[in-house]
Formats: sequence, C-alpha cells, structure tokens
Amino acid sequence: MNNNYFQDRRYLITVPELAARLSDVTLVDLRSAEDFAVGHIAGSTHVDIYGVSLNDSSEAPLNSFLAIFRVLYGSRGVRDDRPVVVYDHESGERAARAVWLLAVLGHKDVRILDGGTHAWTEAGQRLVRLTEAPPPMDPTAAPPTPPPFRGTLNMDLLATRFDVHKAINNPAYVIVDVRREGEYRGTEKRARRVGTIPGAVHIFWREHLDAQGAFRNLDEIRELYESRGVTPDKIVIPVCHGGYRSASTFIALKSLGYPDVRNYVSAWGEWGNRDDSLIVIPPAV
Repeated sequence: MNNNYFQDRRYLITVPELAARLSDVTLVDLRSAEDFAVGHIAGSTHVDIYGVSLNDSSEAPLNSFLAIFRVLYGSRGVRDDRPVVVYDHESGERAARAVWLLAVLGHKDVRILDGGTHAWTEAGQRLVRLTEAPPPMDPTAAPPTPPPFRGTLNMDLLATRFDVHKAINNPAYVIVDVRREGEYRGTEKRARRVGTIPGAVHIFWREHLDAQGAFRNLDEIRELYESRGVTPDKIVIPVCHGGYRSASTFIALKSLGYPDVRNYVSAWGEWGNRDDSLIVIPPAV
C-alpha cells in the first residue's frame, strides 16, 4: 500500500501521519471490547456502536438518534477543538460509520486510520494490552458525566428516506447500492421486502478497498465510480442495510473531492421494511 495517497484528503489518515501526531489526537477504537483488551493503539478509548441503529429517518427519531451519538462521543473525550482518529481492524465499515456520524455532528477534523490495526502493525508500530481493570467505583459517589459532544450539525452529509424518494428518477442524483450482490438482486433477504431502489447503481463497497482492507489509490477509485456513472456533478446517495458499508463509500467519494455525498442513515433496514418504499428486483444477468 502506498501510504502517500491520502495525505491531503479529508476523513483519512495514514499510519505515518498518525504516528507523527499520536499525542495530538483523540483515538477511538471501534472494534470489539475483546479485541481492544488484547491489543490497541496506546492512548485509545473504546466504544462499540454496532447495535445503535435507526429504522425511521423522520425528524423526531433522527434527532434522538443523533443525540445518542453526541453522548457516546462525549463520554469518550471527543471535543470540538481536538482532532479525532477512529480505527478498526482495517478501513472497516464500523470505523467508517463512526467517522461519518461524527462529521454529521459537526466535528471539523475526524479521520479513519487507513488500513486500521493491520496496517499499523505491518508498519512496525505496537499495540498495547489492557493489563489492568479500572479501579472500583465508590457506590456513594455520583458517576462522572462528561458533557456530550457539541458541534453544528452538518445535515448535508446525511440522507433520509424523503431524500431518497426525491432522488428516484431525478437526473441530478445517483443512488449507489453498496450491498452484496444477493442483497441487491433480492436473493438474500434481510428485511421484509427485497430488491433495490429504482435506478440504483450497484457497486459493492469493498471494490474500493485493496486486498489488505485499505483504500485503493485515487485513480483506481475514480475509475471504479466514474465508469459506473457515479460522477462528481451528481448528488450521490450511498445505500447499504444500516449505514455502515455506505459510510465507507461516502469516505471513498469524499477522498476524490466529490462535493455532495449523503449517506442514507437508515438504509435498507428502513426502506425494505416500509410499504410505501419504491422497490424493484433487478433482472438476472
């Protein structure tokens, strides 16, 4: 992997860049608690947000959903005035979603470690073990309550089901279905209804990653998406099942400088479970 591909790109940081500024960032590990305990980058905090999902992107539940993440990030020491680096085993879907959500919440300098802990150790960097349990808390003392993360919401990075309905058959938009082939074609059922959104372009999210799980170089990513009609003059809405894999596509396109990319927050977990969603079954190939 060429570690110089993304030096000037938003939302991404390479191993050499992180190693050079390790003491200047807030590190957040998105892997399982077990993996964090066995080995993590020194100075990291841990949070697992995999189960925090949204199945209704209308205003009230969406606002509650975002409020939950303000509290979660604040509890891990995330502040507006300090850069944040999020990592996974690779440039994975969990870390990508965490980065995208923090950008939506208004953080101005949040990045994913490209290649994750695999790239970190391959470059000769160390992971440290969690060797001691935290000290017992005084049951009579009030628990500490770090303030929620406060930023100015950037809702232009997020799409709701109303935005997706607006995008269908609209030449200003392109919807990108990043799920597996079976999900896209309706042979793999993960919601009450199967298929895809009318007009959606299918580009599996891992196509923009290399064999080590890091982002491919810019020219390859650009060719991948532009050859399928996903061009920077469009408003791009990536869609998966829960907003995880599509967050990786969001980062890939933003790394190319695409100006308007909006991850569908509730994804097929909402779209495929509603009766009013427009759904098609793509023809067999």
